[in-house]
Amino acid sequence: MNEINWTEKFTPGETDNFVSNEVIIKDLSFEKVWEYLSDTSYWEKYYKNSSDIHMYNQESSVLNEETRFRFKTFGFDVEAQIEEFDKKNDIARLSWHGWNEETGDDFLDVYHAWLIEKLPKNRIRILTQESQIGVPAKAMANETPNPMMNGHQAWLDGLVAYTKAH
Repeated sequence: MNEINWTEKFTPGETDNFVSNEVIIKDLSFEKVWEYLSDTSYWEKYYKNSSDIHMYNQESSVLNEETRFRFKTFGFDVEAQIEEFDKKNDIARLSWHGWNEETGDDFLDVYHAWLIEKLPKNRIRILTQESQIGVPAKAMANETPNPMMNGHQAWLDGLVAYTKAH
């Protein structure tokens, strides 16, 4: 199986918080999963922790390799820039660098990545991982249960359920 392509700055284990969520499921449409993930107009329909999505310099809600956007999640206003946007026959990759516009102890710097992969026997793997730097990241890493882990599982579960229903 494939893995996330990390920039050196966000190497898991070297940052203040890292979470990984994954499902492998049978009979789910690769194309639809990609559509519902790469088009931000769907996010609020299946992920309640995402709101106020704003695209810069583009009319479309569909992400692409040059998209710069902003959204609210986990109580943070996150500015984001697509870093990886690649869909081939059997694998799709989407990642963004995100940050808030705070300073000092309130600053948060993240790298959020998605990997969608076709597997044998009509299975699909969806992996999402995030690596974070900053005092807010340290605080989340020390919470039990980890809000980032649970929040991303809700995003993943919502994406799967929405894809199955549509």
